[in-house]
Amino acid sequence: MLRAILKTRATITPSKTKASRSLHPSVIGIDLGTTNSAVAIVEGGEARILENDEGGRTTPSIVSFTRHGENDDVLVGLAARRQAAINPENTFFATKRLIGRKFEDEEVQRDLANVPYKIFSHSNGDAWLSTTFGRKMSPSEISALILKKMKEVAESNLPNDKLPVKHAVVTVPAYFNDAQRSATKNSGKLVGLDVLRVVNEPTAAALAYGIDKKQKDGIVAVFDLGGGTFDISILDIEDGVFEVRATNGNTHLGGEDFDILLLNYILDTFKKENNGLDISNDRQAVQRIREAAEKAKIELSHIKETEINIPFITKDKHINIKLTEDELDEMTLHLINKTLDPVKRCLRDAELKIKDIDEVILVGGMTRMPKIRKVVEELFNKKPSTAVNPDEAVALGAAIQGAVLSGQIRDVVLLDVTPLSLGIETYGGIFSPLIPRNSAVPVKKEQIFSTAVDNQTGVEIRVYQGERSLVKDNKLIGNFKLANIPAGPKGSPQIAVNFEIDADGIINVSATDRTPYPEDSEYYNKPNSVSIQVAGETGLSEEEVKKIIEESAKNKERDAELRKYYEHASRADIICTDTENAVLQFGKFMESSEKESINNKVEAIRVKINDIRENTTLHDPALLNKEVTEMQEECLSAIRKVSIKQQEEQTKK
Repeated sequence: MLRAILKTRATITPSKTKASRSLHPSVIGIDLGTTNSAVAIVEGGEARILENDEGGRTTPSIVSFTRHGENDDVLVGLAARRQAAINPENTFFATKRLIGRKFEDEEVQRDLANVPYKIFSHSNGDAWLSTTFGRKMSPSEISALILKKMKEVAESNLPNDKLPVKHAVVTVPAYFNDAQRSATKNSGKLVGLDVLRVVNEPTAAALAYGIDKKQKDGIVAVFDLGGGTFDISILDIEDGVFEVRATNGNTHLGGEDFDILLLNYILDTFKKENNGLDISNDRQAVQRIREAAEKAKIELSHIKETEINIPFITKDKHINIKLTEDELDEMTLHLINKTLDPVKRCLRDAELKIKDIDEVILVGGMTRMPKIRKVVEELFNKKPSTAVNPDEAVALGAAIQGAVLSGQIRDVVLLDVTPLSLGIETYGGIFSPLIPRNSAVPVKKEQIFSTAVDNQTGVEIRVYQGERSLVKDNKLIGNFKLANIPAGPKGSPQIAVNFEIDADGIINVSATDRTPYPEDSEYYNKPNSVSIQVAGETGLSEEEVKKIIEESAKNKERDAELRKYYEHASRADIICTDTENAVLQFGKFMESSEKESINNKVEAIRVKINDIRENTTLHDPALLNKEVTEMQEECLSAIRKVSIKQQEEQTKK
């Protein structure tokens, strides 16, 4: 176990793209969306969307498989979408919601009933996908096929003398955890695409907005409601520096939820109108209704009323339902209202008020819905900006970031943030944060710790995310051990713990023995370091983040009080250990009554230490310290007697 010592060395430095990396000037930007994806590039200082082979500026994020003999045919994009109604179980959409998630995750369990394809638990617990003919794949592989399609779209738009596209910037929701970010990067590797940077979607949208020199500098809120996720980010834009002040969101709220709600409404209406006839288990029928629901939702963003007509949905039965914009607003209002709390939390984290926001940018296809625009306007007391295309802004921003990395654009700096504090457990179960939440990333910070007991030859580094004073109230996201530390007095080893969050938001933690050993020591200049990349399977969901921050605020005073009790308990624990070691060393020379008395005092103090750590009884620190002092004095007195006795015996000789 480590304990914090006064000597610290802490630095925060932004990481840089390696100058040695040979970048093709055409670094593409990809918006890997839940519903649709888009690709863009910067040429001549301007970012532009690249059209696919069918003239579309966006491509459906859909992949389908068919089996012909021993071979599988794969369709991506619009071609996959066209055959979804006749091949629903082998057509995969909205898989971005599954990427980097465990099968047992609440969000995944919720999706099981809402998609026609099979989701199953892989051997490592991840959510995977399966076709009816037994092909198994991860959501990352589906994303890889979509990225491959975007790569092909880009290459078909570039002049023939251009090299193949190898580098890209890909966007993700701001609240994607480490597993989801890493899985997204791995999707690129699967198709030979080097993903240079994973950029948060609202941050990319702000880049697309702010790169236009006609736009004024100021504080911008990006309200991003897409097909599968909702993000809110607040950025400060000034002289080409894009600094994210705070971010919040919900990785399981988007257009898909609106579609599912409308799908169920149509199914229920059909059931009522047809004497209880339930077609919810007819996968082809459900897929046709899903497509009609999405179409109606889009139409009601432009007109006040639409008809949902699906002939021969089953045998001789048809669906014919009129739906108004007001009806859609009413049935989806609870979903729209789910965006309000993240916005308020984001403002709080940024230490801003509504009146401080200079501009609100709408991003994501769902923000075309009039009711959502009205809610945003009422929330911010200003009309949101339509300066950027909500479907294209994210891809354009990704392309701009790609141009920054390749050197095409030199006067733009992007500073993003980490949503939660990160730190380690120190002696006695105390949380020692190294990187506070909402720190700008990329970031690197180092602090020196030491051992808590004598002759400690190894330390366990336990990494936590959270806002509470004690580790038991935070979330463990990784742990590893640094061994082979030379035995010595407590406090003498110097263990440097280094946290680094890269530009993709992925966390790396290392521990290094920096003790200055003598030149004649076998440990002199002998490297001893160990590191981990935080395991993604323990990433926090946005609901967990919300809960952590709320509990931190609610328990702030109590946590501060508890920390004092824990610190006193830790001090007492260390002194008890020293006393026990002293008794082991000198006990055979002590009077048995003295040794018994000291051991009884140690035992009594340890009971109180455990009471404090288990929160059964919070003993008065003053009384605890008094008992510890009495124990120390009694032990020292006994050792002095031993020393005097030994000196007398030595004199007689």
